[in-house]
Amino acid sequence: MKISNKVFVLTGAGNGIGRELAIQLIIKGARVAGIDLDKDGLAETQKMAEDGGKTFQPVVLNITDREAANKLPQQVIDHFGSVDGLINNAGIIQKFVPVNELSIEDAERVLDVNFNGTLYLIKAFLPIFLDRPEAHIVNVCSMGGFLPVPGQTIYGASKAAVKLLTEGLYAELKETNIRVTVVFPGAIATNISSNSGLDIPEVGADTNYKPMPADKAASQIISGIEKNAFRVLVGSDAKMLDMMYRFAPKFATNFITKKMKNLLNN
Repeated sequence: MKISNKVFVLTGAGNGIGRELAIQLIIKGARVAGIDLDKDGLAETQKMAEDGGKTFQPVVLNITDREAANKLPQQVIDHFGSVDGLINNAGIIQKFVPVNELSIEDAERVLDVNFNGTLYLIKAFLPIFLDRPEAHIVNVCSMGGFLPVPGQTIYGASKAAVKLLTEGLYAELKETNIRVTVVFPGAIATNISSNSGLDIPEVGADTNYKPMPADKAASQIISGIEKNAFRVLVGSDAKMLDMMYRFAPKFATNFITKKMKNLLNN
């Protein structure tokens, strides 16, 4: 999909990869409806990205609120006149504890944000996208969606569900005007831990791989959109672990278990 003159809905736009995606999409000529719970974060993104409402629409919204999600398409269309793409970037991790020690409430929160929020927005925008000349759905997954990470089992399960949801959508929409992309970021320098309400080191901080800056990750994601890519692996760690898990899943599982041991024991 060509980015110029398109309207994108982008979740998690208040910081991190989401903020960088908004800025870079606008630089390429797109307009962006930025979705986040963080009003101040959205205001900062808008300040960095654009010129007072013409190219960035800040929307404070909880993606787990199905009624609010259903109202969002019309809100965006009222502001920009149309909508062409949805980037489901928002997500949270869990506490670094085994399933046995994770409360059901914490588990449900992770599943609600990562999977249900993604599904709600897809269901809200899909009928509109089917009537557009072209449209694009991008779901940001995780290495945890294809590789088990101890201490992040529920998070991984939520992202595995997003992976299969995205791949299923690709298959169902293959003969339509809608392109579908699933993104697997590796260790990225973001605030996902604090955004998840957790006082722990950021993911990737205790590995041999230096986290990729968020702006570079965003650039790779946008390149994938422009190429209508089926899968986008962001970072050398994501690419290496994806290949490792395909050829030697047990070895890969033991490898990542060793790497994550310090975080699990905190």
